[in-house]
Amino acid sequence: MKRFLYNRTLLIIIGVGLFASLIIAGQRFFVESENMQVDLAVDYQSIADLAEREGLEIEDVLNMTKETGITSLAIYDSTLEKLVRKGKVFTLAGSEILANYQTGTLSNELWRQTIEFDLIAPNRVYVIGGDLGSYYDTKEALIQRLGNDRVKIFSVGGIEVIEVRAQFGELMKMPLGLPHDEMNKARAAGFTILARPMNFRKCTAENVQFFFDRISNYPISEIVFDGPEVLGASNFLDLTAKNFSARKITFGVIEHTSQLKFYPQLGMEYLSEKIGKDHVARLYAIPKDEQPKLEMAAAVNRWSTTDRERNIRINLLRIYEKAEHEMTLLETNMKYFREVHDVLEKDGFTFGKAGTFDNYYPNVFLRALVIIGVAAAGVLYLSLISRRLNRNRKLQLQIFAVFAIMTALPVLMEAGGKIRILAAFFSANLFPALAIIWQLDLLRIIQCKIRLQKKSARTISTFQLVWISGFALLVTGVLSLTGAAYLSGALSDVSYFLEFEIFRGIKLTFILPPILVAVAFLQRFNIVDEVRRNVPATQQIKELLNKSISVKFFLGLMVVVGALVILIARSGHTSGMPVSDFEIKIRALLEQIFYARPRSKEIFFGHPAFMLAFAAFLKKFPKMICFALIMAATIGQSSMVETFAHMRTPIFMSFMRGLDGLIPGAIIGALLIVCLQLFLNKFYVKE
Repeated sequence: MKRFLYNRTLLIIIGVGLFASLIIAGQRFFVESENMQVDLAVDYQSIADLAEREGLEIEDVLNMTKETGITSLAIYDSTLEKLVRKGKVFTLAGSEILANYQTGTLSNELWRQTIEFDLIAPNRVYVIGGDLGSYYDTKEALIQRLGNDRVKIFSVGGIEVIEVRAQFGELMKMPLGLPHDEMNKARAAGFTILARPMNFRKCTAENVQFFFDRISNYPISEIVFDGPEVLGASNFLDLTAKNFSARKITFGVIEHTSQLKFYPQLGMEYLSEKIGKDHVARLYAIPKDEQPKLEMAAAVNRWSTTDRERNIRINLLRIYEKAEHEMTLLETNMKYFREVHDVLEKDGFTFGKAGTFDNYYPNVFLRALVIIGVAAAGVLYLSLISRRLNRNRKLQLQIFAVFAIMTALPVLMEAGGKIRILAAFFSANLFPALAIIWQLDLLRIIQCKIRLQKKSARTISTFQLVWISGFALLVTGVLSLTGAAYLSGALSDVSYFLEFEIFRGIKLTFILPPILVAVAFLQRFNIVDEVRRNVPATQQIKELLNKSISVKFFLGLMVVVGALVILIARSGHTSGMPVSDFEIKIRALLEQIFYARPRSKEIFFGHPAFMLAFAAFLKKFPKMICFALIMAATIGQSSMVETFAHMRTPIFMSFMRGLDGLIPGAIIGALLIVCLQLFLNKFYVKE
């Protein structure tokens, strides 16, 4: 048996890189542990609607809401449409006023005189105050939005009237700024304010300052812009950033409905860079069309999962539009708010202004050591699939030196963003493959010893099979998690925690490791003809392609390929592959049992397959069966590492997810080995 040797120098370098990765991981853990404060928010208008439906005063419902644990009220720009509905102001088209005059229904003499003096134009809109404060807010906002040339003020019998040159329908929907009366009531009830302004059309510096001056005397928790632009986009973002920094306000970015990156807003990334990522928090709201379909318990659990796994720190809760059984609509929503608060408190969160990350970027020397370790792992893998390179240690070190210098220098110069991504990509693919390959070499040694001792496969007990394969799974899992540490070390910084940057290539991490392992497997075992030894991989592939197969085998192969396609397509958030109701229930059960729900492809597929693969080798099953099981086992190992590619998920939770999948996966594998042994004992054929 020809053995593949492991270059000790490369192993030491990988160990040094792992040490640097673990230091970064520790720093990351403390950065994430400090960010545990959540802002629980609900729309002010939703609370006002609840009060109106229940026939209660808004102040009373606000106090009830405060008692449930809600910390902020989201307040949006007012519009003439909203103000008219509330009776705060009144608007009339000039053509409507003239029609009333002509038909004799306009009885007010002062208004009749205004028309007779030709002061009313049919294509103008006229605004009259109902509530004095709202009227002055409206006047100020219209002048800011449209300018003095389109807004004219005159009086009718001592009553001030605003004449606006605008199309009526468009004007009614125009954003008019955050209303003082809503902000006053929110402040009086003890809430902070989640400001949701829209940008101005053709925004000016005066417009930007107008907004910040309006909110200057109020307790603003965060600003999350409404619409496709941030305030000041795109010419006055520096002024917006200056106001953010001077007032120490947190900038909220809205997670996309795909749960990947953000709802796109012009100027968002520039503003976050100017004010610093340590003043940015992520906002999530359950989609409007989805919430009615969710039972309250599911919605509450959604918030727990969201905040723990995706670094969401602004929870914008929507109200339920239908009351639960034997409860009023108000009671239903107060229960919902309270349960969300309580489950998050149980998870260890505190409440108030949204927590933010420190402006964390690891030391460049630590990062460079990580990159160098990845280069060493790449050369080590090449040496384990090429017998010629494996025998030439000097050439291995020369190749490593070239890769290390090319990749580490840009990182040391505080550049190398693309190199970091490549390092993370190779970490996610190389280390699970190396972990499996090492086990393959160990299995070859074990098989050789069994042959030399002339032992029968039948003499290996069930307990030995379970113990050996279980221990091997644990060791392999730890080795695979080396890749997770490397991946995290390559990418960890606040931009990835907030998902301004993301790891791309997740689907490839389910394809490439099995390919890497398959090449190594064929270099070690002959799956076509087990009598011949050391048959090159290329020769085996040629023989496989020339081999005749039955229709039954072909159909079975198509089933396997289809399952793999579904497995890969289901990964990520944008696949569109539906999840069955049964699987949703299984996921919910796993979330209740474990600290972090393990992935199905690990607990039910990859890890049991690993243990069966070990048993199959020791029981001298055909190498084709061993090969198929090893491919499945590799998917489980790569899935463990791929979990860490979601950098928004805290590193401790990713670690616990891997651990929570490893242990029960081993138990399932052990049960399958017991079943296999019972089957073999019953239908055993003498070797």
